[in-house]
Amino acid sequence: MTLKVYNTLTRRKEEFEPITPGKAGIYTCGVTVYDTCHMGHARSAVAFDVITKYLRFRGYDVTYVKNFTDVDDKIISRANKESKDISEVTERYILEHDRDMDELGVSRPDIAPRATENIPGMIALIGKLFEKGLAYEAGGNVFFAVDKFAGYGKLSGRKPEDMLAGARIEVDEKKRSPLDFALWKASKEGEPKWESPWGPGRPGWHIECSVMSQRYLGETFDIHGGGEDLIFPHHENEIAQSEGATGKPFARYWLHNGFIRIESEKMSKSLGNVFSIREMLGRYHPEVLRLFILQSHYRSPVDFTEEALAEARSGMERFYSTLNRIKEVLASAPEAPGLTPEKLGKKDREAAEKINELPARFVEAMDDDFNTARAIGFIFDAVRTVNGYLNEKGGRIDAPASVVLAAARDRILETGKVLGLFQEDPEVYFRKDRDREISKLKLDVREVERLIEERRSARAAKDWKRADEIRAELASRRIVIKDGAQGTTWTIE
Repeated sequence: MTLKVYNTLTRRKEEFEPITPGKAGIYTCGVTVYDTCHMGHARSAVAFDVITKYLRFRGYDVTYVKNFTDVDDKIISRANKESKDISEVTERYILEHDRDMDELGVSRPDIAPRATENIPGMIALIGKLFEKGLAYEAGGNVFFAVDKFAGYGKLSGRKPEDMLAGARIEVDEKKRSPLDFALWKASKEGEPKWESPWGPGRPGWHIECSVMSQRYLGETFDIHGGGEDLIFPHHENEIAQSEGATGKPFARYWLHNGFIRIESEKMSKSLGNVFSIREMLGRYHPEVLRLFILQSHYRSPVDFTEEALAEARSGMERFYSTLNRIKEVLASAPEAPGLTPEKLGKKDREAAEKINELPARFVEAMDDDFNTARAIGFIFDAVRTVNGYLNEKGGRIDAPASVVLAAARDRILETGKVLGLFQEDPEVYFRKDRDREISKLKLDVREVERLIEERRSARAAKDWKRADEIRAELASRRIVIKDGAQGTTWTIE
């Protein structure tokens, strides 16, 4: 099987052929650290976290670089508002970003450069653009001359006349053309500044990613990623200044994730429909959020609704319930030394063969442009097979069953690791999930336990009417009780 990725640059799926066989260099645009991260950031972070994990799963030696923009108009505005140095602001939000990503199960990038650590490289790159006739100075500012770069627009597919409409283009009367973009900004009162051949100032937004990606991955590297909102102008400008300076292709494959929409509307601060990662982690287990995101293909929009989140929570409950069922059965199942799937009886062998198809089906889905939605569907199929097999077995758990179930557990956990799912012990998962639901519903746990104890007493006294009334009362609060050999347990539906 061959991995194929959708390349925004060519607008088609292509076989992934890295520059150096067996290696992969990935750069994604990170956050501007002036505020807490929101679910839009989570969408991109989880998408490229899984892409990176999958490439490693497939045997690639991956170098993953994701930057922090730590000098920007919004950061300066926040620092001035709080009467703080910008480094205090950026350090605080970098720490918050890392905390959110860690809890969300997003692995740290191999390299996390900051813009302010790469100013000399930006000045050097701008100097090359002057040498190529692609940059000009105006009043201490330096701009890229878009009309001098023949390939401008190839990523977005826009013509110059179309780019002016609705684009995030800085208005500056010093520019020769509205499409020209800032490489260097002259310093203003109260702003951070660095010395340069054009006077004191600070870099423009676009130049930083060209410098940081090429510093760590080379002048041409394999994959450049980010949200689809960055295609134009940010990534278009990165291509222009990078290829304009080196004369070489910048990135071979461009991957872009879709937006998160709130009730079918694009999430944006101007609409007031932004949900922070921190807020959502307080309401849902991190793996519920990951499943919610990954149940859609990374290039597709995700509609953020309470119903969709509840469905993701229900899906995680099915996964973990099955894993817990396997765990409990294996704890008491007889050992099966030397018993391989080939030596199983017909029904056991059929179940084992079906379950053992999961890794190949998972690779088939993920090789098709990292199709996590389809991959998760295959894991659900395996879970249904396991539950059907256990139901058919009834209470007869023998040595062949232990072989089948151990294989099922291993296959589900193996594929789940790539997706960042099933990383908890089932009991721990359910406890954490219940704690979040208790907090959301503002339940009084002591009152719940008191009612369950009262119901136990009623059952002991054969007062079935009162026992049923208590069950109904608890159900009205979304509490489901289950009577078993170990006593009565409760969960929140």
